[in-house]
Amino acid sequence: MKNIFKFLFLLTFVAFISCDNEDQELLTISAVGSSQITAPASGAVYVLNPEEELTNTIITVTWNDADYAVPTAINYIVEFAKTGTAFAEPFLAGSTSNTYLSWNITEFNGAAVSAGLTPFLEEGLDIRVTSSVGSLNSTPQVSETITVYVTSFTTDLPKIAVPGNHQGWDPPTAPLLAASGFGQTDYEGYVWLDGGYKFVAPNETGGFFWGNTDWADDGSSTGKLVETDETDCTATAGYYFVKADTDALTYSSTAVNWGVIGAATPTGWDSDTDLVYDAATKTLSVDIHLVPGPFKFRGNNEWGAFDLGTLDADGFLQGGGDLTFDGSEGNYHVVLDLSNPREYTYSVTAN
Repeated sequence: MKNIFKFLFLLTFVAFISCDNEDQELLTISAVGSSQITAPASGAVYVLNPEEELTNTIITVTWNDADYAVPTAINYIVEFAKTGTAFAEPFLAGSTSNTYLSWNITEFNGAAVSAGLTPFLEEGLDIRVTSSVGSLNSTPQVSETITVYVTSFTTDLPKIAVPGNHQGWDPPTAPLLAASGFGQTDYEGYVWLDGGYKFVAPNETGGFFWGNTDWADDGSSTGKLVETDETDCTATAGYYFVKADTDALTYSSTAVNWGVIGAATPTGWDSDTDLVYDAATKTLSVDIHLVPGPFKFRGNNEWGAFDLGTLDADGFLQGGGDLTFDGSEGNYHVVLDLSNPREYTYSVTAN
């Protein structure tokens, strides 16, 4: 009898524990207090300037504590969305257990652009805060939305692709041309061409594919572009400086043979030492004997349209003065890289 009693007690205890655990798993915590954004004020305006100190704090979002009536940590996430999208695809701008988050100019600009804002255009940015409790099942609480107005920026140059016979007519892997600035259409760059080619614009996500807007020759072979009823632009095999203006609907391609010239080179300033194009690396290079002194890169063995010397503030080659070789006399491998449009570089390494 005692053994039967113990067995029944054990079954009752196990059942109690099981029910208790099941109740815990189904426990849901609901908020009893509102978490509302207290700063910035809705309607605040932010004009982001890439010429300012980009690490300066530009915005701090603060909010009241959410109240879940339990002594546990509360997790908050801040979401951004372009005004009018109803947070269909919100951008997670940050998370914290505090009641505030700050962003510097670089961070806020990147978040605004990622949320869908167009650079250099004032647009509304919706901000909301969502809270939840620890690792427990809890009902997420979403604050009321505030809207601020942001003029974002981009330092990326607009680009178009140049697919063609030279690379298998594949837009995603085609060489690129770059415009001089955001909103500009004066695209240019250096491309190895061999036969027919076209110009392809990026889609809304920045990808290059057939089906995007594209341009080619109007059939007159006079440097005029059209979007419909076009014929391929053409070029004989060679390295070209290519320009295309998709607003003026014009294009041109000029063959350029690059060389290095200067007191540092074997023939001084009298003549160039030619560079050879490498299709695998998309660079021009030569092995050459150098001595300390000035030099620069020159196209088509003449002064004028194509010469590169000195570096700009970003370390890219530009026209103007001379470069200086200050190493020891000897044999060197010189590389000129024009594959990144408007961001040209070079290197000199000992053999």
